[in-house]
Amino acid sequence: MNQWQEAKKTVIEAARRMSEKGLVAGTSGNISLRLPSDGKKQLMAITPTSRHYDTLKIDDIPIIDFNGKRVAGELPPSIETQMHIGIYRARKDVNAIIHTHSVFASAAAVAGIDIPPLLEDQVVYLGGEIKMADYAVSGSPELMTNAVAALGERNAVLLANHGAVGTGRTMRDAFTACELIEKTARVYFLALSAGKVNQLPEKAIAIQKELYAKLQTREE
Repeated sequence: MNQWQEAKKTVIEAARRMSEKGLVAGTSGNISLRLPSDGKKQLMAITPTSRHYDTLKIDDIPIIDFNGKRVAGELPPSIETQMHIGIYRARKDVNAIIHTHSVFASAAAVAGIDIPPLLEDQVVYLGGEIKMADYAVSGSPELMTNAVAALGERNAVLLANHGAVGTGRTMRDAFTACELIEKTARVYFLALSAGKVNQLPEKAIAIQKELYAKLQTREE
């Protein structure tokens, strides 16, 4: 329907950019955008499953309600639809979700390590450490539960042996989160290879978390 065209366009543009920047390979990853509520149903636009992003057209983007029912669109939604729904239900401040398979974030996910607070922009925009969600099979209820628990009130989470998820108040914020996840993971591995990792001082973390909280509630 016409009222969703702009939202679907936003999803497609972000998906193509995600692919172009190498945050995914092939048809992997997924993106969603929360739609304004009509007072009856919570809805989102989400990428369809197993489709190359450069071939997507506006009407290829399904509209899904928060019970997982397709409201519009012919293509089946992403296998990770339940994870997106779970995050939206838990986080009223999140309006966009991007799941990537970027290289360094995926390496951290395979290593099974949380990424501690290392960089100022990591804390200001992601909310602090990047925690690892316990492993669960793609598309399973367990993955949704584990991702929501590890995400907490932050904007970034690693999925064990899988990839990463970035969230935000807008699609741009979610995309920035994914870029920062990858940057931070890369910096962490480089610091580990150098033999020394200095985490941010606790006082600095506290100040930057205050900035994060303000950004999460800012007016557009």
